[in-house]
Amino acid sequence: MTFVRACSLSEVPTGAALCVEVDGLDVAIVRDGEDVFAIEDQCSHAAVRLSEGDVEGCEIECWMHGSRFDLRTGKPLGPPATEPVPVFPVQISGDDVLVDLGEN
Repeated sequence: MTFVRACSLSEVPTGAALCVEVDGLDVAIVRDGEDVFAIEDQCSHAAVRLSEGDVEGCEIECWMHGSRFDLRTGKPLGPPATEPVPVFPVQISGDDVLVDLGEN
């Protein structure tokens, strides 16, 4: 695994998403209490930014058509989306949020 810095933990609002570019890919960083998630910042249904949608617990909702995704798995939780969104491993090092994009 190769982790790269995405942002500072202090930049990520609790219960909301922050869009950052990591190695040329837009990634939504989401903080839910002590948990931090990284998900590709594009809805699999409408190709719009997930970071502009609502976050509740471990779910993010696309603002355009209401598709919801599990931040842990990327799987859609409600229509109209049927395809998952890639999620990425996260590590916290001090105040740095590190993300592993894998083969992307």
